Amino acid sequence: MNTRRTFLVSSAAAAVQPPARKPNVLVILADDLGSADLGYSGCRDIPTPNLDRLRGQGVRFANSYVSHPFCSPTRAGLLTGRYQQRFGHENNPQYGVGEGLPLSETLLPALLKPAGYTSALIGKWHLGDASHFHPNARGFDEFYGFLGGGHQYFPLEPPRIDAAKEYFVPLTRNREPVPQLEYMTQDLSREAAKFIARRRRDPFFLYLAYNAPHTPMQAPPEYLARFASISNERRRHYAAMVSALDDGVGAVLKSLQENGLDNDTLVFFLSDNGGPAQANSSSNLPLRNGKGSLYEGGIRTPMTARWTGRIKPGATFDAPVSSLDIAATTLALAGAPPAKDRPLDGVDLLPFLTGARSGSPHERLFWRTGGGTHHALREANWKLVLHQDSEPELYDLAQDPAEKNDIALSNLPRVRELRARLQEWNSQLAKPAWQGLSAIRKP
Repeated sequence: MNTRRTFLVSSAAAAVQPPARKPNVLVILADDLGSADLGYSGCRDIPTPNLDRLRGQGVRFANSYVSHPFCSPTRAGLLTGRYQQRFGHENNPQYGVGEGLPLSETLLPALLKPAGYTSALIGKWHLGDASHFHPNARGFDEFYGFLGGGHQYFPLEPPRIDAAKEYFVPLTRNREPVPQLEYMTQDLSREAAKFIARRRRDPFFLYLAYNAPHTPMQAPPEYLARFASISNERRRHYAAMVSALDDGVGAVLKSLQENGLDNDTLVFFLSDNGGPAQANSSSNLPLRNGKGSLYEGGIRTPMTARWTGRIKPGATFDAPVSSLDIAATTLALAGAPPAKDRPLDGVDLLPFLTGARSGSPHERLFWRTGGGTHHALREANWKLVLHQDSEPELYDLAQDPAEKNDIALSNLPRVRELRARLQEWNSQLAKPAWQGLSAIRKP
């Protein structure tokens, strides 16, 4: 496909003139956000003016994917730029049992440090709670948030049956427990805005990993009041949580503007996986399924990027991209090399966005869950899905983005070709380092 027709650079000079200083990178990650639940994706019952504005000021990736259909593995891929199955991070680590992102991998903040960057994680870690897995031990200079897979939203909220034990541990600043001051989404947004103001003079990498709108379904009364017309209680709570997330993003972007950093900061926004409709009443329609699935609803999530003065406002990029590309793009922007003997699977997107390169960043994208019980591959518009003990499925995503019409039987040579490529990729991967608590299930 020709992606250059839908993306135009701001100016010819923007493609060649180096920035006056090394740019900042801000990655904003939502948690379990439905792909259909943003204003710019057509949502009618949840206004998201700040995220819509961010999209309008930058580029929307029309075919953006995460490297896994649930939480922790996606984060491992995002912070390494590598398929997380290469190092066994294929499941969510259980809390308190010593599981975490293998120390053989060097994370993005550690790679940025020699290039003069200060790095901070604000929010959800979910890559291991043992001391040697702590964000401060993996390259982050500053950490404010929680180590597990989720957390209560309100200070001193009594336990709920739908929340795990780690949801009630204190927040930590670096390695010290600290009291939670307000509703979690507002707390994290405030901390991010303060970090931006404090570090405005030097290049920084800020990873703002919200837990919203992940369960438990908790929202402030003033946000619930915005959605009194939504009769479904779970959907009303979800809408309120997304609205608080949108306000939080707005506050963080305002801090960039007030500190004169709009032109010096590349901003990414994405979700870690598709929305889990039953758990939080999110929607991925018209995409099939959601969190935990290798169909489009589980792995194709909203992703936008903004770099004022460099990326043309309102642009659309049609070729498939991956959350793995964020690390590769950030390293290239910072002039920092990847780790030795750890080649990146992600691709630097900026040459494609400026027009310096044409075509698609990826020839194909791969997925694996369950230690090999489920696979998927996308090549051009072809999507191959393999479930253990089932016949292969093939979809033409250009004609059938909802994956309703399996055309494998009428395209057997294509199926064999794609399957061989998938098997070759699979042969490069490690076995899952632990089983964890989450696994994809065939619908």
